[in-house]
Amino acid sequence: MRVFVTGGTGHSGSHIIPELIAAGHEVTGLARSDTAAAALSAHGAKVRRGDLQDLDGLKEAAADSDGVIHVAHRQDLLPSGGIDAVAAAELPVVLAFGEALAGTGKPLVAAGSIGSPGWENLGRPATEEDPALPGGDEYRGTLRVRNVVETTVVGLAERGVRSSIVRLPTIAHSTTDSAGFLPLLIALAKEKGVVGYPGDGANLWHAVHIRDVASLFRLALEKGPAGRYWHAIEDGGIPFREIAEAIGSRLGLPVVSIPADVLMLPGYFGFLANMVTLDLPASNLITRRTLGWEPAQPSLLADLDNGHYFSAS
Repeated sequence: MRVFVTGGTGHSGSHIIPELIAAGHEVTGLARSDTAAAALSAHGAKVRRGDLQDLDGLKEAAADSDGVIHVAHRQDLLPSGGIDAVAAAELPVVLAFGEALAGTGKPLVAAGSIGSPGWENLGRPATEEDPALPGGDEYRGTLRVRNVVETTVVGLAERGVRSSIVRLPTIAHSTTDSAGFLPLLIALAKEKGVVGYPGDGANLWHAVHIRDVASLFRLALEKGPAGRYWHAIEDGGIPFREIAEAIGSRLGLPVVSIPADVLMLPGYFGFLANMVTLDLPASNLITRRTLGWEPAQPSLLADLDNGHYFSAS
């Protein structure tokens, strides 16, 4: 297949492109700078110059392809507009892809989030059949505001696009992870001198190795049915306390409970306070059965034990 990829130089995209090429696909990546173009070429991809604001260019690139993988976001908008601005900018992008691919049956696979749909009160692990709940203005400033992007992508199935969403956990780990959630937690622990976890730390978090993410995007592109969600998560959730204990063991720092109240949590975690309290049990069974995906890379705790996240400490 001829595959057009956005975000090809990011943490996910830089693994997705080699995965696709190794499987025999021809990949073209979007590059807005000479540096990005060089990185794409180094990964073996062709280069299309442009950016996410050039909707006509995106439609042309999608129309020229046999499928699209979209994992780019306007991260430059975060400092001024937060997640609200990022989501608002992404919606026209997926609509442009939908317009270009409508009626073709070609795949569009986009990134979503395990943390955004709003399942906190399900009372059971979320499955791939649980849709993203509506967002709306009352969820501004939270991950849930981006649900409109997920529901729009999945809804393109009704327009003849083989569209799907790969839901990613907060932690996607690897030896090349330098700006994800784990490095933030580790830097915070070094700054505070202790490793904190919220309350009793029993809230479940999910993780996945980025190479397993790449294989799932490829499988969804190649054979995923239209209008579906996929869960890129390792089996079972990990209590937040266990993550904190693994970090503390490596850093030689005490691990302490941070009382889950409006003063103490922000006092330690800062802008991460709302995220660290999330309890997100979820299943990957449908993803594995439907696409034949099996996580094969080291688990989160094994990756922490490998030590590469602490090489500078």
